[in-house]
Amino acid sequence: MIEKSSSSLERTVLVGIITLDQPKLVSEEYLNELNFLTYTAGGTVVKRFTQKMSSPDPKTFLGKGKMEELSSYIKIHDINSVIFDDELSPAQQANIEKFLKCKIVDRTGLILDIFAQRAQTSYARNQVELAQYQYILPRLKGLWTHLERQKGGIGMRGPGETEIETDRRIVRNKINLLKKKLVIIDKQMSTQRGNRGSLVRVALVGYTNVGKSTLMNSISKAKVFAEDKLFATLDTTVRKVVIENMPFLLTDTVGFIRKLPTQLVDSFKSTLTEITEADLLIHVVDISHSNYNDHIESVNLILNEINSGEKPFIMVFNKIDMFMDNKQIVEDVNDMDYEKNSIESLKKSLRKKYDKVFFMSALNKDDVNNFRRDVYKEIRKIHVTRFPYNAFLYPDIT
Repeated sequence: MIEKSSSSLERTVLVGIITLDQPKLVSEEYLNELNFLTYTAGGTVVKRFTQKMSSPDPKTFLGKGKMEELSSYIKIHDINSVIFDDELSPAQQANIEKFLKCKIVDRTGLILDIFAQRAQTSYARNQVELAQYQYILPRLKGLWTHLERQKGGIGMRGPGETEIETDRRIVRNKINLLKKKLVIIDKQMSTQRGNRGSLVRVALVGYTNVGKSTLMNSISKAKVFAEDKLFATLDTTVRKVVIENMPFLLTDTVGFIRKLPTQLVDSFKSTLTEITEADLLIHVVDISHSNYNDHIESVNLILNEINSGEKPFIMVFNKIDMFMDNKQIVEDVNDMDYEKNSIESLKKSLRKKYDKVFFMSALNKDDVNNFRRDVYKEIRKIHVTRFPYNAFLYPDIT
């Protein structure tokens, strides 16, 4: 794969706000993630803008002074697009575009764009397309900026309104058609899941870019696409895996993210069915990330939304090899001692918090065999409970 040169990337600036509910450190973390999303979508971030506010301006999101500062910067530095860290209302987006006179993208639009790039199968493309149309529908008027006559009234009834209304009907028809297509595919996929028999089903879940696909490749013979970008995996992959002599189905699912667009959650309900029908969840966490606890909470929130929060699970803290790359150097403490103490104290704390915890590096395949053994134990419990007469087929290992 040929990487784009920095000169060919779309020049963007990021915009976020600092509030009581979203203090400066949290805002910076969100913008770091937005930066990574922008890179994944094919853009390069030139500058970030933030403003302290009690709440976003209902008309332009930012205050007048900050908007003027942003407008001046865009003109001087040849900026192609401005990306906001929150979802803008249709009115806000239209007002901002009119003021800044450049392309405006919010977090939802950016994620939808990445999903559109990453969708490989017909099913995933239909899901993303549905989400995009649902997002576009209330924003259609703003998309007709090339038409001068938009308003109603005497002397103002022109082709603009006619085209907008026609377009709305086309979009609504397209939404209905896509929903019907997905219902048909859902039935086909439900039949496929039913034909898998009585095998125990295990689903990998977690925040995006935590290493789920790499972990799947490590513990199975699958060759799932893995890349250090957000949403590298969009299409659900199911593989039959055998540990010892125990076969089971392992599913790699789309990664979650904070502020996940509701359109995507709704459109991907069928993909997430692989999670709802799983017997065991393997929740993968990037322990090297400074805000991994927030990632865990975000994943749990979505799991609860799809009624899967109470399923049995194993917490896998991945990228343990990268943990020290993000450590803070403490004065007067030997680095080796610090590394040993910090890792061990962290492991001890997390083992107290979660019943089933594992630490590993899926990329380096550290402790993969031990992890496979732990997975086997959990799968055996489920299988033996379901089919007690099969207990002699699968030995209880320690």
